[in-house]
Amino acid sequence: MNIRWIATWAMLTLSSSVWAISPYIQGDSVAAGTPQSVATAVEGKLKKGGFKVVGKYFPKGLTGFGVVIATDDDMLDAVGSVGGEAVLGSAIRVGVKADGSIAYTNPDYWYRAYFRKSFTKKEDAVKALQGRLQEALGAGKGQGGDESASSLSNYRYMIGMERLDSSKNELNAFGSYAEALKAVRENLAKGVGKTSKIYEVVLSDRKLAVFGVAMNDGENSDGEWIKRIDMQNNVAGLPYELYIVDKQVGAPHGRFRIALAFPDVGMGQFMRISSLPNVVMETMGSVAGAEKKSTEESWQ
Repeated sequence: MNIRWIATWAMLTLSSSVWAISPYIQGDSVAAGTPQSVATAVEGKLKKGGFKVVGKYFPKGLTGFGVVIATDDDMLDAVGSVGGEAVLGSAIRVGVKADGSIAYTNPDYWYRAYFRKSFTKKEDAVKALQGRLQEALGAGKGQGGDESASSLSNYRYMIGMERLDSSKNELNAFGSYAEALKAVRENLAKGVGKTSKIYEVVLSDRKLAVFGVAMNDGENSDGEWIKRIDMQNNVAGLPYELYIVDKQVGAPHGRFRIALAFPDVGMGQFMRISSLPNVVMETMGSVAGAEKKSTEESWQ
């Protein structure tokens, strides 16, 4: 009996570590129309569910698609208490299509990646958020590929590539949190690096902030590169983020963040955007006020 119980426990433990988790969840469709009208309908559902909408994004060159970005007070408390790069989890993103279909970021997926070792302490908050999102938007199938719970807790795309806490994420440092916040806001207002601000979430008491940043530069614009890897249906992976932790401004490395958002994309597809990780870090570096330097890092 003891041997049988031990075997059962081992199987359950193993299965929980390899359980496939998708980055996005399909919600209930709304009336078809323009992506702007679909986004407005989703905004109404989110507000009714107690969420705060902080931005909308309709990527340049990506006709028929958009993203609604929202926050949740309880989840912001959890994000703030974890701190550091977990501030990336401040925003909830809902991808919308002109046909009325929607898909939102799966909390179980993204917070495992952002909370890492702290996930188990915050799992109740994650589950509560998931329940509120399901009530507001519906709970359909997962989409966008999958990763195991164990891989998400210390995610990287391939051996040798960057993780969430890579030193390569660090872009610039200032004399204070206030100076860092002021610099990023001013640079986004100027459109430095052909960027624009989609949203900002500021947790001043924790000296944390995150900005959703649109990249609008030609073939490297968000609408163009996401089409090249054929991931339009997972547009909730956008926009890219820049974050502030105390005096430090950073951004998740391209080879981490893009792969995390699109786990079902193979190396062949990623090679269509071979220079994008470098472009992302240069662009976010310009918004952070850093001196321009090329790392020449690609997916190779």
